[in-house]
Amino acid sequence: MDKTLKLLTEFNAWEFDKEKMLEEKASSGGRYMMKGILQKSNTLNQNGRIYPIEILDREVRNYQKFIAENRALGELDHPDSSVVELKNASHIVKEAYMDGDICYGTVEILDTPSGKILKSLVDSGVTLGISSRGVGSTRREGDHQVVQDDFQLICWDFVSEPSTPGAFMMKEGREITQKELNEVFNQSDRVDRIFNDILDWSNE
Repeated sequence: MDKTLKLLTEFNAWEFDKEKMLEEKASSGGRYMMKGILQKSNTLNQNGRIYPIEILDREVRNYQKFIAENRALGELDHPDSSVVELKNASHIVKEAYMDGDICYGTVEILDTPSGKILKSLVDSGVTLGISSRGVGSTRREGDHQVVQDDFQLICWDFVSEPSTPGAFMMKEGREITQKELNEVFNQSDRVDRIFNDILDWSNE
């Protein structure tokens, strides 16, 4: 029987260095490169969840394979799916790393239909949010949910930032089967994940 996981999303206001982006744009033929905070660990999010640092750190390390293979794509707005649809891709993550409890990253906006919309929003000064998409389970601890060790990061999407506090409060996403998860992570990804786990165990 397939193991069932939940689709989990994590929201952060997207704060980036606009001056640096404009400098990069001018010197690179119009490329939109934005550097900012992708996600925070050990912090209660607007969905009432906490991502422990050891889990987020592990997933950011596993995500390096996607970055290296130039397939760390994301979409504009969260779909109700564990798969990143190429036709809806708006950006690609070029860099992601942990510094303390915070995951910083560099994002390039693509020249796709969704990417052009995103560029227009950025040019117009629209306040955006960045939101991770992943699958896993949570466990209640007190008045909040803690993301468990089975969490697997899929991507970061751009979303609209809510003006009302708590506006992103929502129930857990739909259930995802192991079969669906295998459509996201190929055999090479799974081997790489196991290899990283072995390295972690050997360093303990």
